[in-house]
Amino acid sequence: MTNQIFGYQLLLDLYECKEGVCDDLSLCYQFLDDIVDALGMEKQAPPNIFRSDEVRFPDKAGLSGWAPLIESSIVIHTLTPKNYISVDVYCCKAFDLEVAREMCRKFFDPKKTDEQYIERGLDYFKTDTNYHTIVVDKAESTPKVTIDQKDLEVGV
Repeated sequence: MTNQIFGYQLLLDLYECKEGVCDDLSLCYQFLDDIVDALGMEKQAPPNIFRSDEVRFPDKAGLSGWAPLIESSIVIHTLTPKNYISVDVYCCKAFDLEVAREMCRKFFDPKKTDEQYIERGLDYFKTDTNYHTIVVDKAESTPKVTIDQKDLEVGV
């Protein structure tokens, strides 16, 4: 057994960002391009960024972008009506959280930031493959939980 994990994910919620940054296609593209280098990651391809249809989806007006990485990805979503930006940094190697935070502050100047940090793939490197699956059905009432445990064969 090993205590090694597969990946690390930083989720940043940026509130009350500087006016205009949520609609600035060039700025958000530059953020995706620059943060990859700042974190010492490697792009699989240049970033992609798209503008939401603000007529069809006025509450979702803004941009969505993605930088595909050899190590995973960095994703950004902006919501212009609230000057809100979410940034997800997911990487299969450890990275400097403060550098990611500083890049967000530098580009978007949020007044408030919330964050979550998650270690992913906790069992990825384990040699014990006695995994089980938990399924939670969301419903109107109390969720139904089903556990499907893998059958074990004991050898002598």
